[in-house]
Amino acid sequence: MNEAEQLEIQVMDMRIKVLGAEHPDTLISMGNLASTYMNQRRWNEAEQLEIQVMDMRIKVLGAEHPYTLTGMENLARIYMNQGR
Repeated sequence: MNEAEQLEIQVMDMRIKVLGAEHPDTLISMGNLASTYMNQRRWNEAEQLEIQVMDMRIKVLGAEHPYTLTGMENLARIYMNQGR
């Protein structure tokens, strides 16, 4: 685990504790961690986390919210890098 990943996990965990798992800022942190996994080419972990974030964003923000659409785009990039 590198320093960026460790810090992303710390921020995400603290936001979950302070703001709750469905708070938009918590979802941003989760998305950031998924992006870190993407940059590390850890596609399965990135996919699992991005699906979770996207599902929560649909529930909290709605399917057409810009953050939800960004998550969908990120998931598409993950699938592309997996050859799917």
